[in-house]
Amino acid sequence: MSNEVVLQQIQHLVGTRYVPTVKAYISELTGRDRVVGPGEPTTREFDVNRINIEADGAGIITAFHFS
Repeated sequence: MSNEVVLQQIQHLVGTRYVPTVKAYISELTGRDRVVGPGEPTTREFDVNRINIEADGAGIITAFHFS
């Protein structure tokens, strides 16, 4: 599944509150194992299959990016 298709699958989550269980939900929807929540440590290696969740100070999901 390309990153464009992944974004289509998870775009409905933007604007919702981040909870740790959303990572498993994203993995289930996309088939990707590497999902990183906001503020979680991650390696510096570049991995286009890793989904990074971005959230604001209130814990609302604002975006996703790949790296």
